[in-house]
Order: sequence, then C-alpha cells, then structure tokens
Amino acid sequence: MPRDSEMPRRRSARWTAASALLAAAVGGVFFFCEYLIYFPAILKCAWPASGGARGGGEAVDGPPAASAALRAMVLSDTHLLGAVGGHWFDKLRREWQMERAFQTAVWLLRPEVVFILGDIFDEGKWSSPTDWEEDVRRFHKMFRHSSDTELVVLVGNHDIGFHYEMDWFKLQRFEKVFNATSTRIVSKKGVNFVLVNSVALHGDGCPICQSVEKELIKLSRDLNCSLQSPPPSGGAKEGCAGSQSYPPTPPIMLQHYPLYRVSDASCTGQDAAPPEERHLLFREKYDVLSKEASQRLLQWFKPRLILSGHTHSGCEVLHDSKYPEVSVPSFNWRNRNNPSFILASFSSSSYALSKCFLPEESTVISVYCSAGACLLFLLLAHCLWMKGLLQCLSLCLLGKHKSL
Repeated sequence: MPRDSEMPRRRSARWTAASALLAAAVGGVFFFCEYLIYFPAILKCAWPASGGARGGGEAVDGPPAASAALRAMVLSDTHLLGAVGGHWFDKLRREWQMERAFQTAVWLLRPEVVFILGDIFDEGKWSSPTDWEEDVRRFHKMFRHSSDTELVVLVGNHDIGFHYEMDWFKLQRFEKVFNATSTRIVSKKGVNFVLVNSVALHGDGCPICQSVEKELIKLSRDLNCSLQSPPPSGGAKEGCAGSQSYPPTPPIMLQHYPLYRVSDASCTGQDAAPPEERHLLFREKYDVLSKEASQRLLQWFKPRLILSGHTHSGCEVLHDSKYPEVSVPSFNWRNRNNPSFILASFSSSSYALSKCFLPEESTVISVYCSAGACLLFLLLAHCLWMKGLLQCLSLCLLGKHKSL
C-alpha cells in the first residue's frame, strides 16, 4: 500500500499531465484555425484548364488547353488598415488571415500572374509619407511571392482617394511603389490585359482625367491597329503609323470600378451581396462608372471580358448583350464572411474562370467556441474527479487515524 507521502506527488503528476494535455489541445486548435484551415479550402480549388467554367458552371468560349493557358489569380479590395482608423487587433487579425490565405494559395496553385484590382490600402488617400511607407512594407510582406509569379496591381479609390481627393502626388507615389503607370497594357502568352485607372474616368476634364483618357485612346488605337490585317501590298496599316504592336486578340479589361449597372438585383451566388442590399440603387461615379464612361470603354476596347472590384461582392453582368463583366469580391474578412478569389485560364482565343472560396469567419469562430466548450467541460470533469478522489482519500486517512 502506498505511503501517505506519495499521495501529493501522484496528484501533482496527474495535474501536470492534465495541464500538458489541455495546453496541447489549445495549441492544436489554434494551429488549425490560424494555419491549417486554409489548406483544405484551397485544395478544393483547381485551375479551369479543361471542362472549365465561369463562376457557376457556364462554359465560356471553350476552355483553353492546359499547356497553352496563362494561369492568373485575381483578387480585389484587400483594404490594409493604416494609422488613422481601425483597431490594432483588427489590423493584426485581418492581415494575418490575408497573408496566410495568399501564401497558401500561391504555394499550392502556382499562378503565373496575380492581379489585385485596387483598394490595396484602406487609407492611401490620407496617409502621410511615413505611414505610407509602413503600409507598403506590410503589403510587400503579406503578398510576397517567388520570381515565377508576377504581381500586377491596379489603383482604387482608397489608394489615391475618390475623384475629388486624388492628386498627382498620391497617384505618382502609388505608381512608383508598383513600378508601372496606372493605365497600361500588359501582354502575357498572347493575351492582352488593359489596366484602367477607373478613378480618373469622372469625365469633368480634370488634369489627371485628361491624361488617363488620352492614354486610353492611344492604347485603343494601338490595339485596334494590331487587330487589323496587314495590307496586301505590305507596309503600314492605314492610320496606324507609329502605333505600338500587340498580340492580335481582343483584350481582357481590368479595373477597380465596375461598369455602369443599376444595382446588384440580378446578382446571385453565395458571394453576391446580401438580399437586403441587392436592390439598392448604385450611384454613378461613386459605386459604378457613369453610363458615358462605361460606353466609351466598351467602344474603345471591345473587351471579351471585364474584371472589376469595389463592391466587395460577386456579380456577373452582360453589357450590350456581348461584353461579360465579373465583379470580384473582397479578399478581406473585414468586408465579407466568405472571401474568395478567381482562378482564370486565359489563351489568345478563349478563357475560363472558377472561384476559390476561403474559410468562412463564422466557421473559425464556431471551431474556437466548440473547442473552448469541450475544454471547459473536460477541465470541470477533471476537477470534479480530483475532488472526489481527494474526498475518498480523506475518508481513508480519517478512518486509519481513528483506528490508531
């Protein structure tokens, strides 16, 4: 029979073992929710290379062959908080989520190019030079990538301000950070991407607006000249002297603001705006581009696809019965319970899109709450068991004392 002096040591050993088990369980839950949870979600996603579809399963132009397709990952509205607004924990939490999601996606999916459709920063329109440098540093840390992946960033209203807030200083510091003009053409694997500074399409003749529209007209001329067949006699195409040559294929147009639409009433799917918000009317030049600017862009470029952001919700629209537009939801859990991004396979003659949904915030909260409840139950059960054991030992010791 064990001596009385051994009882406290055994109880201490049991408490130590139980504490280690609880600590391991807490650590396991934390590791799953903050790191591992992104892997099963993203592993469900695949490049739409063969039998691909757009959004909800509708085939588009016939999917490109896997070997020839350009694999592009498209996301939008990351909204990194700055020094002015937002709680420190909100900033820490959301940036960790986006960093883990992006790094997991890039590691598993290996995109050749990543497009971010504006509103990279939440407070670019207010940031001081010092705050701006800090925001840029955090962005490069979160969205780091290998040399095999090209990152292409568009400008949004939160990056340089709405039309009445933007100026040359904010626009040029944005362009300097991302090493390119905000309005340009990027050509990869025979696919033309027109990047549009949609914040400057206000149509009131402001200096930045004039500069952007002038550049868009030039890019439109260059693309249209590239699409023309060369004259039989050779030489320059009519009216195309001095134009820059691009692959002879209709472009994909990328921008922050969506083209004009009345509302999101026709939008469906799990990433669409909530039902109570879908019938709210959009304001021109604030929620969407104006009718006039939208029509000009369609006439200038005749894009085979438009990809846009800004609304934080998903939507598919067909303009003039022939120009499809897909609005990409926000990548930030502050804006959505279920962020997502688009996987796109592009070739010179076709494209296919699919959506990749990230873990829902409500799922993570549920896992934490369920795990906390289970751990609390086990802790109480262990305490009650130990209390009962101590009472039993006390009675035994008391009986032994009386017998003496």
